[in-house]
Amino acid sequence: MILLTSTSDKLQVITSAAGDIETHASYADLSGSTVTPLRANSANIVTAATTDIVASPAAATQRKLKFLSVYNNSATVTNTVKVQHTDGTNVNVINNAVLGPNETLIYVESAGWQKFNANGVLQNSANQTPTDVQDFNASGTWTKPTNFTPKTVIVKCWGAGGGGGAGASLATAIVAKGGGGGGGGGAVFQTFAASDLGSTETVSIGVGGTAGVPGAAGAAGGAGGIGGNTTFGAGVKVISFGGGGGAGGAISAAVTGGGGGAGIASAGGTGTTAGGSGGLPTVAASAVGGQGITGMTAAASTGQSEYGGAPGGGSSVTPVAGFGGSSFYGGGGGGAGGCHNATPAVVAGAAGGRSNTYSAGSGAAQGTDGAAPTAGGAGADGNSYSGGGGGGGGGTTVTASVNGAAGGNGGRGGGGGGGGGVGMNPGLGGAGGAGGSGRVTVFSF
Repeated sequence: MILLTSTSDKLQVITSAAGDIETHASYADLSGSTVTPLRANSANIVTAATTDIVASPAAATQRKLKFLSVYNNSATVTNTVKVQHTDGTNVNVINNAVLGPNETLIYVESAGWQKFNANGVLQNSANQTPTDVQDFNASGTWTKPTNFTPKTVIVKCWGAGGGGGAGASLATAIVAKGGGGGGGGGAVFQTFAASDLGSTETVSIGVGGTAGVPGAAGAAGGAGGIGGNTTFGAGVKVISFGGGGGAGGAISAAVTGGGGGAGIASAGGTGTTAGGSGGLPTVAASAVGGQGITGMTAAASTGQSEYGGAPGGGSSVTPVAGFGGSSFYGGGGGGAGGCHNATPAVVAGAAGGRSNTYSAGSGAAQGTDGAAPTAGGAGADGNSYSGGGGGGGGGTTVTASVNGAAGGNGGRGGGGGGGGGVGMNPGLGGAGGAGGSGRVTVFSF
């Protein structure tokens, strides 16, 4: 029960931030044997201020609060609100709650205080632990929350994906190769005591590896670029490395190496006639932890990583195009571009890998082949728990004077770009897909 019994008593709300707080109070006045029901709606409170929400009763009158609603009408501002009673001299806080956007604090005489979330769902406590989430898809500055005092900060960083290699251009009855897929960027998750971080920290987002550029008519394709590293904090408190670029497609049966996946200690290497080296610590096939996986050179069933970036797909001497590997947390690798064999006949490209799975080749689809080949699909963008998907390999052709198609771009969050498909001289090979940029998510609570 909340009572106002003197002409100095009143209820007030203190708001911590300039937002949009609305209040409604229902109460009853008892004067002798007369009961008078009353209500009060505040004007929208849009500043950090102390605001009267239930006025003082008249002399010889008891004012009994029946219901109070404090609603955060802002779509963006989290506000700490205090409900307090004052008798003109003494001030006592009755409730103190953090209200996120569209959340409500309610007092009901028979039930006490309750808090409802933005969907109107009752929370277990009116004073839920406040949280703050800041996403960075471009370089910027993280700011420690000031509307509450965080104790713990979790930083999740993804390095950028490597670019896919460009396809070759060749019209003769000789094997010609599509470009190798780019390797995925690595994922690093770090937990801090909030007191160990400054009021602001610099965030630098790795730039996706450049797309491999087609060579001249009748020439091999260019290799993709290595993805940039993503960092958080002054003095580099967290760093996640980028994936390696895929090799350019050769005008021979030479192996086309996919880009190496990033490791916890270094970026992946660019593919050559072998798979690009995985970032340190390096392993050749599937691994757990932050190991970088060596880029693939065929349609292997391995190539899965945990926190390291997945390897880009390559193609074998035969040729057979390889799909991009997958990583449970890091970026997926790009798929190899379409080739042609010595007939010449079409050899289809391969799909990219993705994040949040160990199933290689389950990302963006490869492009279609033929007289009008199409580009590989773009990898899916990552989110707060997974990296970006790898782009699919570009389609190829054996139709005279037709260009090969481009590889798909890697998804934001370290997806590797797909390799470009082979074109028929004087048609050019398809460009590689660009690697997906890095990203950062910071949780404070």
